[in-house]
Amino acid sequence: MGRRRAKDEAQQREYAISTGTVRIEPVPAEPDSWVLYVNGVPSSCITLSDPTRLDFEYLDWMARAIDVLFDTGQTLRAVHIGAAGCSLARYIDATRPGSRQTAIDIDQKLLEYVREWFDLPRSPALKLRAGDGATEITTFRDDALSLVVRDAFSADETPGQLADDTFFSHVARTLRPQGIYLANIADRPPHASARAELTRMRQHFAHIVLIADPSQLRGRRFGNLIALASGTDIDDIALAKALRAGPVVASVLAGRKLADFCGWSATRR
Repeated sequence: MGRRRAKDEAQQREYAISTGTVRIEPVPAEPDSWVLYVNGVPSSCITLSDPTRLDFEYLDWMARAIDVLFDTGQTLRAVHIGAAGCSLARYIDATRPGSRQTAIDIDQKLLEYVREWFDLPRSPALKLRAGDGATEITTFRDDALSLVVRDAFSADETPGQLADDTFFSHVARTLRPQGIYLANIADRPPHASARAELTRMRQHFAHIVLIADPSQLRGRRFGNLIALASGTDIDDIALAKALRAGPVVASVLAGRKLADFCGWSATRR
């Protein structure tokens, strides 16, 4: 079955997957743009003709962060925990040819569908692996990875095993000295969950920066916050500049501002 026919049929009904259901819907007036829904939640937006197009604001923030923190054209060894439609993996493959990526998702059937429906790079450029991200991260060697991206949810929450000290210790172990951890945190005011996760994260990474919509930080809505963590200093000034050029306003919290947001004392630990 051709990809176009497969997508035309897929949008007409929901498909059963291991964790629930999946469907895709066309973007109005966009003949090759599709939104992937997992259990009724929009999880990815894919434009087949342009892998650099990222319509979800948090993915645009992630892509801009990658472009700031890694040299132009630098190839990456990246792991994505929570594959969905592999939007960010497609972006990296297009902008950094020669990169090697692994996209992990707990749902084997979902991976089969997105491979069928979307124009995903083939292994070794992009390997799809079914499994629990908390287990799979333990299989990578020390200092093996340039980038780890966590964008995995159960309903609107990150599974606990992907936000605990054991998980963070393995992410920190697998990252190279200049490596970056990017995490999508969905939370609502007063952001107790995000603050708790960032506090655990700082026990394993020397440097943390947070990206968020200003209105969310002011306590007005549920939404996505993007955490960046590394053992190396993160250039939050260059990051803020890059985000100002984007389509959606974003605030960058680092240093004292991040400490105030999280309620940390002046002492690091």
